[in-house]
Amino acid sequence: MSLVRTVPTAGLSGPERAAIRRLLVEAFAGEFGDDDWDHALGGLHFVVADDGVPVAHAAVVQRRFLHEDRSWRGGYLEAVAVHPRWRGRGLAAAVLGEAERVIDAAYDLGALSASADGRGLYLARGWLPWQGPTYVLSPAGPARTEEDDDSTFVRPVPGGASLRRTGMLACDWRDGDVW
Repeated sequence: MSLVRTVPTAGLSGPERAAIRRLLVEAFAGEFGDDDWDHALGGLHFVVADDGVPVAHAAVVQRRFLHEDRSWRGGYLEAVAVHPRWRGRGLAAAVLGEAERVIDAAYDLGALSASADGRGLYLARGWLPWQGPTYVLSPAGPARTEEDDDSTFVRPVPGGASLRRTGMLACDWRDGDVW
């Protein structure tokens, strides 16, 4: 049952996308909006299902990051969730393991924004808190995102970006939460 299916957004049927979104809304207790959903689309989804119904999910989407005067291709982790009735069974580790495998193989770095509840999970898996200032490359130019300093995590990738975690890290612009 804990077999993780890896599928691009384009490979999900309409009913599958709707089922994943229902899972995310339930797992985040209704705090998962349209922008959050949009952020999870366009990359790869890692899904565990029970009888065809998604019970765990993670997504990796490509984003650009500016660090040390260079642009880096990042695998950004989005929409990590396990249905409340399925928690404590290792399903978060299962979807994260596959997502991290893809990040390590295909990107210069991994990045995510963790909730207070999720921090421990990511720390235990080797994700590193960003220690420097965060920014977004907004339509008006670079803008400081101090509110995201404590929630931003990175995953160094073998042979990838040389990260100085006390330096500046800027993400590309998007609607909703930029990190």
